[in-house]
Amino acid sequence: MPSLIRFLFIVGVIAGIGYGAVFALANFVPLKQREITVTVPPQTFLKR
Repeated sequence: MPSLIRFLFIVGVIAGIGYGAVFALANFVPLKQREITVTVPPQTFLKR
């Protein structure tokens, strides 16, 4: 049983580090907004 608790603790620590990394990226990395224009050729609408 102690090995199971140790395993769950290690998995929890790794998950916490991953969650912290995602949280830091989401909150501290500034976003650059820009416009995107995509031209769709008319032949794509004529597919049968």
